[in-house]
Amino acid sequence: MDDFNARIVDEFRANGGKVGKPFEGAPMILVTTTGARSGNQRTSPLVHTRDGDRYVIIASYAGAPKHPAWYHNIVANPEVTVEVGTEKFQARASTVQGEERQRLYDAQAALMPNFTEYQEKTTRQIPVVVLERIG
Repeated sequence: MDDFNARIVDEFRANGGKVGKPFEGAPMILVTTTGARSGNQRTSPLVHTRDGDRYVIIASYAGAPKHPAWYHNIVANPEVTVEVGTEKFQARASTVQGEERQRLYDAQAALMPNFTEYQEKTTRQIPVVVLERIG
């Protein structure tokens, strides 16, 4: 997965935020987190939606039984670096709950139906994270 993600990150940066298959046409974002245990910087390519000025990312891990590493990182260290297109900025990540979580999850699943399948594949409630620009 690390090699796959590294190729997507390189392609994203080389092409102003655009990538080819398997994410061609999907709204992509790069989120750089600080490792919860290692303290190392890690960049994850993720699909996203918008909610006003906020970016919404979902810790689906394709419906795996555990959360992705990037999610554990933002819980431990919520200040992240976000890249959208050619823009780069600092943001604060927070996990939303209840009705807001469901509304944002449903909005992303409406655009990308595989998110409905991801929730059906796992018993965990998949976290929904909002990214709000700092400053």
